[in-house]
Amino acid sequence: MPGTPMRVSPEQEIVDSTVLVEPSRLDAYEEGENHAVFKRLRLLLDARFFLLRFTAYGLTLATLIAFLIPVRYEARTQLMPPDNDAGAGLASLMAMTRGAGGLGMLAGDLLGLKTSGALFIGILRSETVEDRIIDKFDLKSVYSVRRMQQARRRLEENTQIAEDRKSGILDIGVSDHDPKRAAAIAKAYVEELDRLVVELNTSAAHRERVFLEERLLSVKQDLDSSAKEFSQFSSENTAIDIKEQGKAMVEAAASLQGHLIAAQSELEGLRQIYADTNVRVKAVRARIAELQKKLAEMGGGDLAPVAGNTESASLYPSIRKLPLLGVRYAELYRANKIQETVYELLTQQCEMAKVQEAKETPSVKVLDPAKVPEKKSFPPRLLIMFMGAVLALMTGTVWILAKDGWKNVSAEHPGKQLAQDTFASIKADLGITSGNGTRFHHVRDKILWRKRNGGKHDI
Repeated sequence: MPGTPMRVSPEQEIVDSTVLVEPSRLDAYEEGENHAVFKRLRLLLDARFFLLRFTAYGLTLATLIAFLIPVRYEARTQLMPPDNDAGAGLASLMAMTRGAGGLGMLAGDLLGLKTSGALFIGILRSETVEDRIIDKFDLKSVYSVRRMQQARRRLEENTQIAEDRKSGILDIGVSDHDPKRAAAIAKAYVEELDRLVVELNTSAAHRERVFLEERLLSVKQDLDSSAKEFSQFSSENTAIDIKEQGKAMVEAAASLQGHLIAAQSELEGLRQIYADTNVRVKAVRARIAELQKKLAEMGGGDLAPVAGNTESASLYPSIRKLPLLGVRYAELYRANKIQETVYELLTQQCEMAKVQEAKETPSVKVLDPAKVPEKKSFPPRLLIMFMGAVLALMTGTVWILAKDGWKNVSAEHPGKQLAQDTFASIKADLGITSGNGTRFHHVRDKILWRKRNGGKHDI
């Protein structure tokens, strides 16, 4: 009916009241939050001089710490990955490192050429390389340690070795207080890596080269012995070339025989004309005797040397001795030629094995050599100073806000009362209170009073 008020259910009243009341409460809450934020900002603005002083103290302390930290320099070098031609050498080296003590842990994933960088890193991290570097630079004295294990640990802390997975380039970084020593240690890592890779290489070409060198040394000794024996035989028997000597001696004997026949014919003709006492007959007989003597020497009827006359003995072997000397000469000559041929062939094979070994050995190629660093790498002084100032500012801000919050806590709050009682108990246990205040204030007042009165009377 008109004029009759509509009846509303209780649920509808709750909804209406919520719609009407909640916006006002939300606005009040936001207004209170904004008021609290502005109050804190006002509090910090009022304490700006305190914050500036606190920040200055933090900056000063951070600057002092930054300049007290020892300076370190870092030298870096980069290595190129090994060539693909070094596959066999890497494979054998990887297989060998499975049981090589400190290198045994490297062989877990060393099944392909893509892990050659990991192999190099493992070798660089091995105790063998580290011990050589420690001994070379006397790092135990530098690091002020007595044990080799401690020196290794310090060296590992100061050394960074990483591999770029995409390019395979190895990066070695060494930090030290001395820039020259840092660069020298980085170079020593590369040298020791190259040396150790060559020492540990056991490829087929390497084994072949080692065998050929040993065999070559043995053949060289046999060749020297054979050449010495051949030379002694030739010198003792005047056997320069048996074949040529025999041919020459036969021709010479034939020539002497012809001259001898001609002389004998001439002698027969002269004897028919002249007597035996004739000078011409005697001269022809003397020439015939000399020709017969030479033929006897060449034929094997050598005369014994006359005392005091060394020229009477023959300088060359006779024709009868040449066949006997020829057999021995041929044996020695053949043995010497065989040794020479074997030596030449082994020399060629050894050179080829060296070339193949060089191809299979994973060579260490330096992309960027280590240089003496010009700038320090640690500490970052500006960063330390900035962080010190920021930390001091944050600490001062927290202190002011916490102090203001503590003041706003009611004195009857149980937590505040407990904190005050605990703090008072601690001060009493430590004995830092006195009847007229803290001992610090008492001593301070006593010192100030003595200064005012010249230090003549006590309080």
